[in-house]
Amino acid sequence: MFDVLIVGGGVSGMQCALVLGSAKEKPYAKGKKIGIILHQRASHLQNALFNNVLGLPEGKTGASILQEGKLHLQRVYPHVLQIEQEKVVRVTGEAGNFQIETTKEAYQSKIVIIALNYAKPFTIEGLEEFIAPHPRAAIEKDRVYLKNQDHLIKKGLYVCGTIAGWRSQFAIAAGSGAQVATDILTLWNDGNHTKVHDKV
Repeated sequence: MFDVLIVGGGVSGMQCALVLGSAKEKPYAKGKKIGIILHQRASHLQNALFNNVLGLPEGKTGASILQEGKLHLQRVYPHVLQIEQEKVVRVTGEAGNFQIETTKEAYQSKIVIIALNYAKPFTIEGLEEFIAPHPRAAIEKDRVYLKNQDHLIKKGLYVCGTIAGWRSQFAIAAGSGAQVATDILTLWNDGNHTKVHDKV
């Protein structure tokens, strides 16, 4: 049983995992089992080139970020389990007991975060009722999002990044993932507003 399982290893999912992982020494997060399913074959980062993101050197490619992000997470927060070469096909259940089925395995998690891109087709069974036309994408692009309020689809089920209804911009997707992570840390911290900063 995971305490939180992130579905998607792009910008928002990886940023969410990094923030959750960074809270490991906090009393409310100690011993929490965190995982991320990194299926990235369809990630929009594969073909991206970045010249306008604070903190990234100009010319940084999305493909390199995907690889470096996994290594960064493994090196700094190795307690966050990275699950590779599996694609999620079904999410069912309720807060505290979600079932996540992949092409290879079945997992259980108290909280699930959907952090995929906004392209069609969206093929995860069990979430069909939440799919709607994307509110911040050109109509002709035919993008989708999962209906939510402040990243919450329903109790225990979160969404972040472009599929949460945000525009496809690196900094926006990363911020969305960080927001969801701090919402979950706040939940674990008995509702006390929570963020995690490292200091020199």
